[in-house]
Amino acid sequence: MKRKNIVTIGGGTGSFMLLSGLKNYPVNISAIVSMADDGGSTGVLRDELGVLPPGDVRQCLIALSNSSDIMRQLMSYRFGGNRLKGHSFGNLLLSALEKIKGNFVDGVEEAAKILQVKGEVIPVTEDQMRLVIKLKNGRMLKGEAHLDHSKEMRRVGVADIYLESKVGANRRAVGRIKKADLIIIGPGDYYGSTLPNLLVKEISDAVRKSRAKVIYVCNLTNKKGQTDGFSLERYISEIEKFIGCDRINFVVFNGKKPRRDFIKRYESQEGKGAVVEFKDRKRSRRYRVIVADLLSSIQGERKDTSVNVHTLIRHDSDKLARVIMTIAEWEDGRSLIREIL
Repeated sequence: MKRKNIVTIGGGTGSFMLLSGLKNYPVNISAIVSMADDGGSTGVLRDELGVLPPGDVRQCLIALSNSSDIMRQLMSYRFGGNRLKGHSFGNLLLSALEKIKGNFVDGVEEAAKILQVKGEVIPVTEDQMRLVIKLKNGRMLKGEAHLDHSKEMRRVGVADIYLESKVGANRRAVGRIKKADLIIIGPGDYYGSTLPNLLVKEISDAVRKSRAKVIYVCNLTNKKGQTDGFSLERYISEIEKFIGCDRINFVVFNGKKPRRDFIKRYESQEGKGAVVEFKDRKRSRRYRVIVADLLSSIQGERKDTSVNVHTLIRHDSDKLARVIMTIAEWEDGRSLIREIL
């Protein structure tokens, strides 16, 4: 059987989880990664060194790495102390490689060799990419970091998002989309990781024109001020607005309900409707919804209040990869749900 060409579009922990599962299958993986991150260590390096943001790329490289455990731990290691506090070794390495090689893309390729990466990690653009977030009260916030730190945004809500200035797509990213058998959008932070890629015109154009099967992996939870009360149907309609047409063929949705105490903890932080729902299962639709148990079984301790709630309800990388590969191997999608379940 011909090896499938799989393109993932996203960034952050969502892409890390997805790629960690997919790398165990005989497929060609191209991970297209958002360059909008400007918070934490990444933001400091962007501002002080003028480099492209390494954080999301670093996570994808680690996910696809076949190097030793110690090397993967090293890439994730964060310094304590004073001047280097908060910086990860991997971010510093990628920034140094960018300076040595003269550009970020070549630096990423060198890091991929060092880490023995299966597949390739492709920055969506080589230009400086900055998000502008329009709030429902008309105020504008510049920078992706506001999505995690703005109290006003959580209170008022996001009305729209766009790029501060036009950026050009990485040519390799466009080329991989054109040759893809499968394009996977998500999971991940909706405004911070998923949409920034589709805001690059050549990327959304390529997805729209591609002959590949397009899969959307629906998020498990919503975020206050960003995706309050979003259902599966709402996510799809919003994403397809950015693609420019009805392009999604398959939607992968978790059918197992999270633990009740976990849901309560999410709702205490993110409000009601924190867990994404599939509201109308009987309605006919042009895309197929694949429902399966996708929850990770390792999700914190019931009485541990120090655990970040966003780590409690999460996808299982192996379960999700199995569903994705089942879709990849079926030509017409008939009986998919029965096959998976």
